[in-house]
Amino acid sequence: MSNMEEKGLVVSEIKEKFRQASGIVLADYRGLTVAQVTQLRTQLRQAGVEFRVMKNTLVRRAANEVGVEGLDSYLKGPTALAFSADPVAPAKVLMDFAKVNKLKTFKIKAGVLDGKVIGAEGVKDLAELPSREVLLAMVLRGMQAPLSGMANVLQGPIRKMGYALEEVRKLKAAQ
Repeated sequence: MSNMEEKGLVVSEIKEKFRQASGIVLADYRGLTVAQVTQLRTQLRQAGVEFRVMKNTLVRRAANEVGVEGLDSYLKGPTALAFSADPVAPAKVLMDFAKVNKLKTFKIKAGVLDGKVIGAEGVKDLAELPSREVLLAMVLRGMQAPLSGMANVLQGPIRKMGYALEEVRKLKAAQ
């Protein structure tokens, strides 16, 4: 297999990852020790995120071929990409890792959210969102509140009728 064919296969693989992932974060991983990279990969894997170091030229080519525009300016220097079906997971794990380890050289370059490029600030904002499970719980709570309120309103007249019947029973028992 020639070098060109090999690069073509890698570009195809990257294109497929761009299509499948809802959230992608690009990071400059300089300054990480081997132990830190291993720890980071473990945390990302547990969150369902794939972390790969890739050549900028191949990422640029794949991004252009799938229609992701505006990524070129971020593809300078060492670049690692974190791919996930959950748009928040890669941003959250990478930002938390950088914060906990007090990393100065590890930097988030940019992100891709459903095919649109966002800057480092956008990735930071994304990382501060609650997790998917918390958001789902909030939605369910919002849906349950009106239902329980309606149940209480509907029970009011029934409860009042029960009180009235109890009073009638007491009056009849007293006679």
